[in-house]
Amino acid sequence: VQLQASGGGLVQTGGTLRLSCTASGFTLDDGIGWFRQAPGKEREGVSCISSRDEATNYAESVKGRFTISRDNAKNTVYLQMNSLKPEDTGVYYCATNIFPPHCVATVRSSWGQGTLVTVSS
Repeated sequence: VQLQASGGGLVQTGGTLRLSCTASGFTLDDGIGWFRQAPGKEREGVSCISSRDEATNYAESVKGRFTISRDNAKNTVYLQMNSLKPEDTGVYYCATNIFPPHCVATVRSSWGQGTLVTVSS
């Protein structure tokens, strides 16, 4: 049973990346959230999506630039990140049992290994 975030990399300001959160060994039919942690800062919520894609929510800092979506047939949740800024730099994690509108982790949440996003100025 594993949850894996991928798709990170180094981009310039204004660039785009698409992160994927893929489950192996179990069906990703839960609410899923994306979080990030910048160097020296606490982890913060970025976005989350309900289990049937009927509801989403975003942190104010990423609204209008990031889009969360899911493909249950592929057991994957995506985070499309456009117009990236240096302050978007950090390790991005996905987690289960995260639901809109509050997008907070619970004791039932499972976390995957993160993927590093670096936005250069």
